[in-house]
Amino acid sequence: MSQRKVPIPEQLFSEGLQTQTEMLAVRQAAKKLFIGIPGEESFQENRVSLKPASVGMLIANGHRVVIEKGAGEKSGYSDHEYSEAGADIAYSKEQVFKAQVILMVAPPTEEEIDWMQPEQVIISPIHLPTMKAEYIEQLRRKRVVALAWEYIQNTVGMFPFVQTISEIAGTTSILTAAELLANTNDGRGILLGGISGVPPARVVILGAGIVGESATRTALGLGAEVRIFDNDIYKLMRLQSNLNQRLHTSVINPKYLEEELVKAHVVIGAIHSETGRAPVVVSEDMVSKMRSKSVIVDVSIDQGGCFATSRVTTHDKPTFVNYDVIHYCVPNIASKVARTASSAISNIVTPMLLETEHTGGLAHLLEGNNGFRHGVYIYKGTLTNQHLGERFGIKSTDIGLLLASRL
Repeated sequence: MSQRKVPIPEQLFSEGLQTQTEMLAVRQAAKKLFIGIPGEESFQENRVSLKPASVGMLIANGHRVVIEKGAGEKSGYSDHEYSEAGADIAYSKEQVFKAQVILMVAPPTEEEIDWMQPEQVIISPIHLPTMKAEYIEQLRRKRVVALAWEYIQNTVGMFPFVQTISEIAGTTSILTAAELLANTNDGRGILLGGISGVPPARVVILGAGIVGESATRTALGLGAEVRIFDNDIYKLMRLQSNLNQRLHTSVINPKYLEEELVKAHVVIGAIHSETGRAPVVVSEDMVSKMRSKSVIVDVSIDQGGCFATSRVTTHDKPTFVNYDVIHYCVPNIASKVARTASSAISNIVTPMLLETEHTGGLAHLLEGNNGFRHGVYIYKGTLTNQHLGERFGIKSTDIGLLLASRL
């Protein structure tokens, strides 16, 4: 009996069906960063963006850091400490601006912008009250990638830089107000917390965010009588829950707010805007009705201020008097405690830079990290922040569209 042969298709013998070598995903090689830290010149800035320990951590991971001579001295960090951590010490600002990434805790000056190079990454704050259209145009012409600390978000959509600095600013604002109430500062001569038989000062806090909560905690700790205003009921509830006590809170009703301002010894402006300028909630007329030699500390001044009478001041001349009310409007109030603030900033910056190890560099971090990308306001010659565009009459383009088109 003959055997019948079953025809076998040729494709079954093809290479595609043979045993194959297992292919494993290969992590993209990390691009090492060249980071520059210039000395700060704007607003009598005392902080520095990286402390020596963080510099050592970055260098241990293969990155290079150059810091201008004396940049950390006002925060209590010597050049020797940075050198021991592995940083290069530059004796001119121009040398620092040859780095790929520039870290600053104050906005760059016009002279510093002149030293910038195309596609260089600049990470710094922006001070809206002092920013002008010409400043943005100068940055655009340099075709840099500029990020604002205030706009960078974390993985849960919060603003880590704003939160950390706000915590410092809230505490410092109350301590500053307490100083300004003293006779030695031509104040009203009132002890913030009072004593037995003498009532404490009345403190009004506008905003129940991180600044407001820290300010409230400090004021209560010193014994002051506190009123908190915010239009976000959830924030007011959260503040009371976090402090574990019932507080005098209210929405921002102009009539009731004015009644409280008239009786207040201290008013703290702590309203933060996630998109741009802080809203003005206290009119000039309200300020004119406040007590003689009462104190306003406008922490919101870095976003334009929430008092109609506010204007930017500096650490050299931190106050001015309007309607016989003392105004303190220093935008970098946290710089009064520079070492604490520098350490806080460094704790935010370092993990962010180390993240580039897993993303293949800053360019890939921009593409894959929505929070980091949210901080970009200028991308290689194009304004990407809608609020800044509307404020200065400059066309803006969404950063996502620019990255998608690979510009």
